[in-house]
Amino acid sequence: MLRPRYRPGWIPSWRSTHRYYWTCEDGIQVSFPQILDATRVSDGALVALKRLSTSLHPYEVEICQLFSSEPFSSDPSNHCVPIHEVLHVPDQEHTVLLVMPLLREYNDPRFQTVGEAVEYFRQVFEGLQFMHRNNVAHRDCMNLNIMMDPRPLYPKMYHPQAELQTPDLKAIAKHYTRTAHPTRYYLIDFGLSRKYNPDDGPPREHPIWGGDKTVPEFQKSDDPCDPFPTDIYYLGNMIREDFLQTLRGVEFMKPLVDDMVQDDPGKRPTIDEVVTRFEDIRRKLGYWKLRSRLAEQDETVGIRRYRRLRHFFRTVGYTFTLRSPIPTA
Repeated sequence: MLRPRYRPGWIPSWRSTHRYYWTCEDGIQVSFPQILDATRVSDGALVALKRLSTSLHPYEVEICQLFSSEPFSSDPSNHCVPIHEVLHVPDQEHTVLLVMPLLREYNDPRFQTVGEAVEYFRQVFEGLQFMHRNNVAHRDCMNLNIMMDPRPLYPKMYHPQAELQTPDLKAIAKHYTRTAHPTRYYLIDFGLSRKYNPDDGPPREHPIWGGDKTVPEFQKSDDPCDPFPTDIYYLGNMIREDFLQTLRGVEFMKPLVDDMVQDDPGKRPTIDEVVTRFEDIRRKLGYWKLRSRLAEQDETVGIRRYRRLRHFFRTVGYTFTLRSPIPTA
């Protein structure tokens, strides 16, 4: 079921009143025209509807359904967004609606501790390893295509198109930390993804530009290249830009990330090598390092003092309640 604004016969609730439209629930418009939220009538769960052109992205439905079916769907290493249903639009032959869980940007709200970031890295590496192990290259696994399940952090949820506010827009939506309520991360958007037959040898694809425009091999040539090392670059560059260049506390990731973003794709580690090296890094991190605050590099003095104090009391609470410093969902 769609929200009132998108139902037949809708009449704006602010009409003939003194209210401004942006203060009304049905005054909130969609942020992205190809995505719309809805409610699953059977259980009241919030879902997202993605409008997809099968003529432009002919493989996306196939890959989504593959990983949403058994035995893949019950594999704990599968971090591909599950697809509940595929709806065919009656009067548009090449248009379908993918019904999936309502997800949220992976870094909103922000990470509080090093341990929270470490668990995020583990899940994302695990997710890409799952795809590569099944001979699928994502080909666009940049930061906007990694999201999280918001339900643990937002038990009462929020308005899908006004994410800072409660569903009725009357208050700020309350959320918990990842340490208190561990969550799960998902890879989304398989419009550029491809499945390959390993018997055909290493795959070769002409460069196709995703959201990250910095891929070194795409800058130099239009010759076909192996898409799997490009996936490694995408994840490495995501960590470099979203963590190493903006936050303090995860410097231990730099040697691995430097190898993942090398200009020569042939010198980048495979995802299996990335996972092995990361596990070695993780095992060497001490308890208090994992508990330490993940600080923004541009924090003002006042914000830094406030966040340090708040972090201290949170850490005391987590320690006494035996919360794991690595919050595994």
